[in-house]
Amino acid sequence: MGGEKIRERKRERCQKRDKEKSKRQRHRQKDPYREKATGRCRRQVVGIAEARRRRRGMALRIPIRAPLLFMGLLTTGLAQLQIPASTSRGFWALPENMTVVEGAAAELLCGVSAPGSAVQWAKDGLLLGPDPRIPGFPRYHLVGDPTRGEFHLHIEACDLSDDAEYECQVSRSETGLELVSPRVILSILVPPKMLQMTPEAGSTVTWVAGQEYEVSCVSGDAKPAPDITFLQSGQIIPHITANVNEGSQEKLFTTEATARVTPQSSDDGQLLICEGSSPALDTPIKVSVTMNVLFPPGPPVIEWPGLDEGHVRAGQSLELQCMARGGNPPATLQWLKNGQPMLTAWGTEHAQAVARSMLVMIVRPEDHGTRLSCEAHNSVSKGIQERGVTLQVTFPPSAITILGSASQSENKNVTLSCITKSSRPRVLLRWWLGWRQLLPTEDTVMDGLHGGYISMSNLTFLVRREDNGLTLTCEAFSEAFTKETFKKSLTLNVKYPAQKLWIEGPPEGQLLRAGTRVRLVCLAIGGNPDPSLTWYKDSRPVTEPRLSQEPRSVQLGNLEKSGSIVSRELVLVTSPSDNQAKFMCKAGQLSASMQLVVQFPPTNLTILANVSVLRPGDALNLTCVSVSSNPPVSLSWDKEGEKLEGVTSPPRSAPFKGSAAARSVLLRISSGDHGHRVTCSAHSAGLRETVSAFYRLNVLYPPEFLGEQVLVVTAVEQGEALLPVSVSANPAPEAFNWTFRGYRLSPGGGPRHRILSSGTLQLWNVTRADDGLYQLHCQNSEGTAEALVRLDVHYAPTIRALQDPTEGEEEENWSLDDMEKLSEGSTGRLRIHHAKLAQAGAYQCIVDNGVAPPARGLVRLVVRFAPQVEHPTPLTKVAAAGDSTSSATLHCRARGVPNIVFTWTKNGVPLDLQDPRYTEHTYHQGGVHSSLLTIANVSAAQDYALFTCTATNTLGSDHTNIQLVSISRPDPPSGIKVVSMTPYSVGLEWKPGFDGGLPQTFQIRYEALETPGFLYMDVLPPQATTFTLTGLQPSTRYRVWLLASNALGDSGLADKGSQISFTTPGLDQPPEEPDYQVPTEQPAGFPELPLMPVLLAVGGLLLLSNASCVAGFLWQRRLRRLAEGISEKTKADSKEDRIRNDYEESQWTEGLDNQSSTVSTKDMEPYYHSMKDFSPQLPSTLEEVSCPGGFTGLEEENMIFPGHLYDEVGRLNTPAGTWGPLYDEVQLGPRDLCWPEDEYENPKGIYDQVAGDLDPMEMDSLPFELRGHLV
Repeated sequence: MGGEKIRERKRERCQKRDKEKSKRQRHRQKDPYREKATGRCRRQVVGIAEARRRRRGMALRIPIRAPLLFMGLLTTGLAQLQIPASTSRGFWALPENMTVVEGAAAELLCGVSAPGSAVQWAKDGLLLGPDPRIPGFPRYHLVGDPTRGEFHLHIEACDLSDDAEYECQVSRSETGLELVSPRVILSILVPPKMLQMTPEAGSTVTWVAGQEYEVSCVSGDAKPAPDITFLQSGQIIPHITANVNEGSQEKLFTTEATARVTPQSSDDGQLLICEGSSPALDTPIKVSVTMNVLFPPGPPVIEWPGLDEGHVRAGQSLELQCMARGGNPPATLQWLKNGQPMLTAWGTEHAQAVARSMLVMIVRPEDHGTRLSCEAHNSVSKGIQERGVTLQVTFPPSAITILGSASQSENKNVTLSCITKSSRPRVLLRWWLGWRQLLPTEDTVMDGLHGGYISMSNLTFLVRREDNGLTLTCEAFSEAFTKETFKKSLTLNVKYPAQKLWIEGPPEGQLLRAGTRVRLVCLAIGGNPDPSLTWYKDSRPVTEPRLSQEPRSVQLGNLEKSGSIVSRELVLVTSPSDNQAKFMCKAGQLSASMQLVVQFPPTNLTILANVSVLRPGDALNLTCVSVSSNPPVSLSWDKEGEKLEGVTSPPRSAPFKGSAAARSVLLRISSGDHGHRVTCSAHSAGLRETVSAFYRLNVLYPPEFLGEQVLVVTAVEQGEALLPVSVSANPAPEAFNWTFRGYRLSPGGGPRHRILSSGTLQLWNVTRADDGLYQLHCQNSEGTAEALVRLDVHYAPTIRALQDPTEGEEEENWSLDDMEKLSEGSTGRLRIHHAKLAQAGAYQCIVDNGVAPPARGLVRLVVRFAPQVEHPTPLTKVAAAGDSTSSATLHCRARGVPNIVFTWTKNGVPLDLQDPRYTEHTYHQGGVHSSLLTIANVSAAQDYALFTCTATNTLGSDHTNIQLVSISRPDPPSGIKVVSMTPYSVGLEWKPGFDGGLPQTFQIRYEALETPGFLYMDVLPPQATTFTLTGLQPSTRYRVWLLASNALGDSGLADKGSQISFTTPGLDQPPEEPDYQVPTEQPAGFPELPLMPVLLAVGGLLLLSNASCVAGFLWQRRLRRLAEGISEKTKADSKEDRIRNDYEESQWTEGLDNQSSTVSTKDMEPYYHSMKDFSPQLPSTLEEVSCPGGFTGLEEENMIFPGHLYDEVGRLNTPAGTWGPLYDEVQLGPRDLCWPEDEYENPKGIYDQVAGDLDPMEMDSLPFELRGHLV
């Protein structure tokens, strides 16, 4: 159906083309060549149909060449046409039909016989014009010599648009008529650019061998339609289906071919190729896929070691290899034993496509008849392939057993049986006695395990004494085991009795002391087996103690043989039971005996009492009994070393054939006798030995308090107290009951007390309310006792009231002697006469009675004084650009109490703060007050002036001047000095000068005086005021200049305050003060200053230094006394104000002026010359130190602080550090803010009631456990 549609479309296009051409050529005469062209489409369709009919009969290839066939027929028809002579007479060269591959060049010939005529070419009836360059067609141009009539059409890089009919036309001229060449066809062959294959080209497809799969291949646009061929493993696939379709453009075609592929195992890893060929291609284009063909493996093969398959010997290591060839994927191998999986490990050699599995096993007799099989399969196997082998196992008997006893008395028969374990094949048995073969009485064969046989042989023969010790052997043999012999042997034991028996030991009648080691030996001659010698004591067998850890009083030796003599030793440690005992040794029917005489002290000394329970006043009769001794003993009594008289009983018979004795004593009992020992001693004069026993008196009596009982216990409040108990009682007291003020303390303990096992009362967190008498009640089964113990509680002092703050006005002429301490009973005062500003600050009252912690309280002294404005320099400068776009901020700071009011003037004229260009911000921080005047849009003409800041309060006023100037070069730095020095470096420090209103940097210029030339070093970071200059040489004199520079220039070297000279120390020079000087004289070579003025100046400086040291010492001593002991930190119920040596905590208030407002740090940071370095400090105060625990404010509970020092100062609670380093705060001393970490009671109520104020009746109105003191 697809071919018929294509032919129909071509027929329609030809008809349409003929109609268009007839319209364009109506003015031209009819040409026989056009008639031929008109019929060309019909011939082409007929040719294609004929070609397709021929293609159905082809078996191997499908030539898709319909367009080429059409062109060939067309060319043949045109060649047979008769070109009229009138047309060819004007041409000496005519164009011909041409076929060109896309991209190649084409040239159509046109030679005109009448030169000078206008010649042009027509393309599909479209005239291209006589211009040789052919405008509008850049690839077209005419070539040749026009004078010779050469008008050839040359086309570069032909493409499909050039596929058309062309004719050469000559216009009418004076010398000739109008001429038209025959129409020729320029056919452009377009090769296919690609082939698209399904499955995707370049991929690997996995197919199963024997199954059919469909593969398709589609070509890209081409002219003519390409031929497609499929090759499977290099072989052309017949019977493919191909369809030619229209391409993406007119005159282009695509070919779609489909093939059915049935892969085989030989195709695995081979290529399936789609090949496209075309007349436009020199070589066909190809795409391919790799075939991964899955197919089952071949049958497995078992390689048997040896020729006799299946036959194997037990114990042999059998190695069988199973191999399966081929298969994709390679075969999976598995060994089975009697159908059960045995081994699933295998290896694969991919190069040879072989799978191998090695089975290694030790053959055992039970493997006889076992079937070993190897299975091979893979994922596409239709079934499991198997190869198996059945084992025939040969095995000898694993053991030979002789039944019966080889021990017999002489001249008697012995009967034995020899039995083998199962073997394959069967074995034969024979008997040997020594080297003599014995004939069996009976042989039997039975079926055994694993397909084997059991052999049995019976033997009976008479034994004689000379056969004793000979080897009796049962031997098994078989032709299958010619190289092996299996035997079982026994040693024949013929029994006969001993001939003589005797004992060797101490002589008869010898006296032996108890504990003596005695050795007895029993000996016998002859006998088989060796005589079994047995020892007896008084007819009872002698045995060793079972417990090895006990002392061994009897050691029974083993039988020992020397030649024909057998002996056994008995070693005794004599005891009373051995006295006159009979020791006998037996060997069969033979026996021998001997007797020992042993001396021993009392075996048991016992004290008997007439009563079991003793109480004070009871009579106790004790009797001491010595059970047995040899020789007899004498008895005596004593109590704790005191000898007692007793009554002796007459002697009587006793065990172990010894003597017994007894003696009694009578005692009167008291409580003091409890625990005493009454001792009875038995003395043997013959043995010179004494044995003792004691009776401990257990006297029951009620509790009794001892003399060392403590009656008064002292404790510290919040500490621990122990109220000890010293009591004696038998039995021990059942309970210790403590009562306090009539209330019993819980025996199980409470939150603040517990009663120890000894009765001691332990208290902790003791309070003053715990002071008093504690009653102890002890009780046991015999009675009770009571005692009183007093607890004396010491506690720290407290402060009832403090007058804080205390105010006063500053007075002149003060000294430390103006301070006076007054004490009246429990009241203490510190009186300060003529209070001075330097005395203002926090004073601490410390009360100490020896019990920690001391009571502390802070009182702040507020001294009112007139304003004191800080004057950093005679004239403070602030720089700003006078271009009416910049702003400047003037800072004025003063101290004074009460609050200060600031006023500003410019060149002596009061400043109008209503002017929007002026804004004032006022800040108050305790006694420190600041005013910030901000000038907006600074004008050089109006604002470069002298501004005066005046601070006023009720006590006076003070002022300072600030000059507003233009930006300029910086002032030289001052105060350069050496702060550290080494042989190779020096540390410098200086004060920066006025920076001119611009950021300034510093540079060091230095020289070694002995070396010409200068060196320069930039200071980094730029704003640093300290720097370490390195790279110096030891023992060298240096001179250093410090320069400041900004964007407008540097400060110059003229200022002597920015110069310094020093000498570096030598390597062996000990550390000392740096040798440097500020040059105040001309360089070397100028006359030196007179000596006397220098000495006078130095003397004056020394006097001033001494005076300042004395004043500083006195001031520091006063502050040290005030700050002494402040080293603790507590917590308060409410957050207290932070105390400083100024007069109030840090607080900020808004100014009273209309233009005043509180600003942020960012708003108040315009560039200005810092006044900090020039401000004269107030008298020195204690240095602030950090407190442990991260102190952030005063939290002392025992301190009482006021609400506000001044009504006009509000509390804004501004966070610390809001204003940075704007104000230099006066800090407390290093110990003032470090409070103890212990927690104490609320100061608001701790002093409301003390121990002396407690109402006893109110305390006693509640049970003791509910009062809250010991809870």
